[in-house]
Amino acid sequence: MNRVDSSAATVALVAQPAMARWRLVLSVFKLRIGTLIMLTAIAGLAFVPGGGATPWQSLVLALSVLVASASAGAFNQYVEADSDRLMARTRSRAFASGALQRGPGWLALMAGMLAGAVGATAWWVNVPAAAFVLLGALTYAIVYTVALKRRTHWNIVIGGAAGSFAVLAGAAAANPQVGPLGLLLALVLLLWTPPHFWSLAIANQAQYAAAGVPMLPVVVGKARAARTVHRCAMLLVAVSLLPLAFGAGWGYGLGAVAGGMHFLRKTAALAQSPEERGKAMGAFFASMVQLSAIIAGVLIDAAMG
Repeated sequence: MNRVDSSAATVALVAQPAMARWRLVLSVFKLRIGTLIMLTAIAGLAFVPGGGATPWQSLVLALSVLVASASAGAFNQYVEADSDRLMARTRSRAFASGALQRGPGWLALMAGMLAGAVGATAWWVNVPAAAFVLLGALTYAIVYTVALKRRTHWNIVIGGAAGSFAVLAGAAAANPQVGPLGLLLALVLLLWTPPHFWSLAIANQAQYAAAGVPMLPVVVGKARAARTVHRCAMLLVAVSLLPLAFGAGWGYGLGAVAGGMHFLRKTAALAQSPEERGKAMGAFFASMVQLSAIIAGVLIDAAMG
């Protein structure tokens, strides 16, 4: 973006109402994704039987995961501003559009947010939980965004560990010695991320190709990617049932079965019609339903217990 365009975008931002400006600034931090990651951390905390976290520690953990995720999300948008301009679904983002100017002040803010989140968790919760909060943010910001996204179609497979670290942070907050339930829920999140994101990538294959991002459907085509999504979903649903053998409650079981069957139905439809964008988006939204059902089941069991 040239200097004239940048100046025009800045003037347009200043001219906006205060509420609109705040919404634009907040959009940098990907708070919707951050809220989902925060909920997975709460689920990890609630999933551990007999956890020792106090209400205050639970609140600190939840807010710390949200702030750390927001920091990583902002860094992602900061680094990817140039490539975001090449995709219709991302070109209106604040840094990509030039509405907000990149600079060292933003990087300092992101680093300060992450340091504050990790420090608060270490001080008020425990060091293992703080380590997982840090690892989750760094995995998304550095491993996924900087190291892998533009280099390999394995980007989201490895980068998806960011969500798993949020679960482990919650489990460690309940008990620093993370047990099998916490580890299995983290594995569920690790396996959930690829079919979730690849479904979206199939729907937006042309945009990723234009931006030079080697997402799976760009590398192997929509048909093969759709079959891979369905196979991954089958593995995910099977693994999501394993916690039942380690004492997970009926709420979790109901959420895992109902959400998993819904996701499988949508991924099967996608595998049969990989060229239909609606099928890909249907699988994407079904993945959100599945994860929400699992989280709700965990919280129901915790409330009932």
